[in-house]
Amino acid sequence: MKKILVPSLIALAVSSLASVAQAQTAPESTLSYNAGVVSDYRYRGISQTRLEPALQGGVDYADKSGFYVGAWGSTIKWIKDTPGVTSGSTELDLYGGYKFGVGDFAYDLGFLRYQYAGNNYDKATAGGVNANTNEVYGAVTYGLFTAKYSHAVSDLFGNINSKNSYYLDLSAALDLGDGLTLVPHVGRQAIKNSPGLSYNDASLTLTKDLGNGVAISGAFVGTNSSAYTVYNSDKVLSKTGVVLGLKYSF
Repeated sequence: MKKILVPSLIALAVSSLASVAQAQTAPESTLSYNAGVVSDYRYRGISQTRLEPALQGGVDYADKSGFYVGAWGSTIKWIKDTPGVTSGSTELDLYGGYKFGVGDFAYDLGFLRYQYAGNNYDKATAGGVNANTNEVYGAVTYGLFTAKYSHAVSDLFGNINSKNSYYLDLSAALDLGDGLTLVPHVGRQAIKNSPGLSYNDASLTLTKDLGNGVAISGAFVGTNSSAYTVYNSDKVLSKTGVVLGLKYSF
């Protein structure tokens, strides 16, 4: 009886310790918020705010299963800067997806809706389309490096007959220590049926984690396009520039 009982107790103890360790390392569902300000809201290299500051904020829910949903918003100016457009001063991004890993690779598949509340961008030109845009995306991460592909399943940001446009994004996240992270990035925005509006962009972003959810950042951003300008102005929205940011996550 003792010969049977002792191995059984050892096996039970090992099993209990394994269960505790597994419970401690199991992913947890999280709900998080963020708010911040930037000196210029750049998206894919193009200023959305006439090279001026923007207020931003969002909320994210990540389920332990890998599924996630979120919403993020920013003040913008590019829609109302268009002649004939009288509304559309905010951007709201609604998204959801699924993250999972296979071996050394991490994957992210999802859907993103860019909602420009109340915009009448389709009234700006004959045959125009609304600025609201839908994209599906997929990303793969290996070590420090991430490649992401976004595909428009609607017209893209008010460009006529631009469904099936795409954006390819390559980046890396370099941990420099002491709360510093350096992110180099290159991208290609291809706009269907408008080759003159297609372009490449690049950026180099340095972020400093100050603790307690506060981070500051500085980015050097540029594109190879001069096609994006403010109407009746000498402001080129795609020109090379520096963007500073302050963000609080909680």
